[in-house]
Amino acid sequence: MHLYQVLRRPLITEKNAALQAQGKYAFEVAREANKHQIKQAVETAFKVGVTAVNVMTVPGKERRVGRQMVLTQSWKKAIVTLKSGDKIELFEGV
Repeated sequence: MHLYQVLRRPLITEKNAALQAQGKYAFEVAREANKHQIKQAVETAFKVGVTAVNVMTVPGKERRVGRQMVLTQSWKKAIVTLKSGDKIELFEGV
């Protein structure tokens, strides 16, 4: 898997904004990606140092489509902890 296919999108929520004060940033990542690939992708894309990567699979939810109940697709979330003093400029001002 190429490093630029690992990160899908940044997750910008109130809870993740509170984590940014601790130097932690959240991303939606590819389901096939592992911690080492996520660390390399963040370091090369944003030119920062990564100390830890926590990964979790978010299960899909049941949604109603007409009369049917369908299950949305599950996805993978990564919370990346940066070295002290490093920032990702993409998240600033949000």
